[in-house]
Amino acid sequence: MLPELADLPEGDDHLREQCLSSTKVHAGRFLQVMRDEVSLPDGSSSYREYIVHPGAVMIVPILDDGRLVLERQYRYPHHRAFIEFPAGKLDAGEAGITCGVRELLEETGYTAAEWASGGELRNAIAYSDERIEIWFARGLQRGERRLDEGEFLDVFAASEQQLSDWIRDGQITDAKTMIALLWLQQWRAGRWDLDWRPAEAWGAGR
Repeated sequence: MLPELADLPEGDDHLREQCLSSTKVHAGRFLQVMRDEVSLPDGSSSYREYIVHPGAVMIVPILDDGRLVLERQYRYPHHRAFIEFPAGKLDAGEAGITCGVRELLEETGYTAAEWASGGELRNAIAYSDERIEIWFARGLQRGERRLDEGEFLDVFAASEQQLSDWIRDGQITDAKTMIALLWLQQWRAGRWDLDWRPAEAWGAGR
């Protein structure tokens, strides 16, 4: 019979891998590839290759009629366009809410009266340290987009049901967008709470 989580040993010392040496294999514009030699729990050694990422923010923008603001963007590694929520990488030392406010305006043209944090997700734990902060935005006001040079994407609105159907049918496979739907459904069902505040109250601008 399988144990429950509470029955497992406390902590993770019996699973921990210790770094013996670390080599930077590649340094790109914002990604680095590392190859570390590690000591395993049984005393043997192995290698771990992973990507160092500065982190990112995803925004779930909710229109007054309940629909969601989504994007369709070409993702080169897969050679196709994906439907996803607005997102962008963190600048060095930047607060997540500051990045969220900036990316929402740049990519969609919207500003938001209120924001709520949905925590964070780790979308590739086996080979990257990337973390993505989840932010919800409502009280949207539309303005002009300010896309970065070389950035091209479509912006459109869809209902929660449409989003759910597209995930079910395999039209949406982006992990962060699928997780955002989980958060949205749990909040709207009253099972999870969101603390709504103006961006400034979350520390926007830092």
